[in-house]
Amino acid sequence: MTEFIFLGLTRDPKLQIPLFVLFLLIYIITLLGNIGIILVTRLDARLQTPMYFFLFHLSFVDICYSSVITPKTLQTLLTEQKIISFLGCALQMYFFACFATTEAFLLAVMAYDRYVAICNPLLYPVIMSRRLCIQMLSAAYLGGFCNSVVQTVCIFHLSFCRSNVINHYFCDAPPLLLLTCSDPFICELALFIFVGFNCTSTFLAILISYTYILSNILRIRSAEGRYKAFNTCASHFTAVLIFYGTVFFMYLRPTSSYSMEQDRVVSVFYAVLIPMLNPLIYSLRNKEVKAASMKLWKQFFIAVR
Repeated sequence: MTEFIFLGLTRDPKLQIPLFVLFLLIYIITLLGNIGIILVTRLDARLQTPMYFFLFHLSFVDICYSSVITPKTLQTLLTEQKIISFLGCALQMYFFACFATTEAFLLAVMAYDRYVAICNPLLYPVIMSRRLCIQMLSAAYLGGFCNSVVQTVCIFHLSFCRSNVINHYFCDAPPLLLLTCSDPFICELALFIFVGFNCTSTFLAILISYTYILSNILRIRSAEGRYKAFNTCASHFTAVLIFYGTVFFMYLRPTSSYSMEQDRVVSVFYAVLIPMLNPLIYSLRNKEVKAASMKLWKQFFIAVR
């Protein structure tokens, strides 16, 4: 097997151009939104805190894993030959798994950051030191690297002899497992253990953090104080619900329940839409980010004039 052929998002030629325009628009918004977050968190002196340090890297990861999928998808929407090489397919799976897993760990780290900020506000600068932030960030990237190595090696050591047509629009584990003529049991078990461990451990860390956060918020007597505390973590919690809801649905199911038509729709959500939604969620619900963005825009227009 030297190459694979994607069936793509749709087989209807009339829908390919509208889908191309839609995906191109989403990708442009994703790039602009995440680059905006990166610039704001880097250039504004008021945003040099652990929360925005992790948000900077979340935006970087969103750009990377969106760029692994969307440009190739745009290309396949415009061409009749929807081909990807064997090596290209392996690299696409590797980088997508790496950045998606890193995002899961980053969301868990950000939940711990919000827990410390709300439950131990006086000790926050001491606990969330620069050294600890770098260590947690390094662990997030290392977790993504390890998971992607296991997943890619596990899938691509199998023999593909049934067909080279992938019933999907990018190289993902479930559709590739349907093409193998090897016994996929060990591979499926390994994927379930590694993906399950990464998803459940990070989700449990987030759940525990928010349990403590909620109990602490409910003890606040003033309504204004409760609102301010809720607002501090609302953006992050929204991003968590969207990300984990789709990931759990996609990967932590028996192979027998896979429906490629249904999974293509779900995968569009977590592979294409989530990287676009994250900067919108954090900018629209965060007063500090909105204020910093307005300040930078004013400085830009003054400089242009």
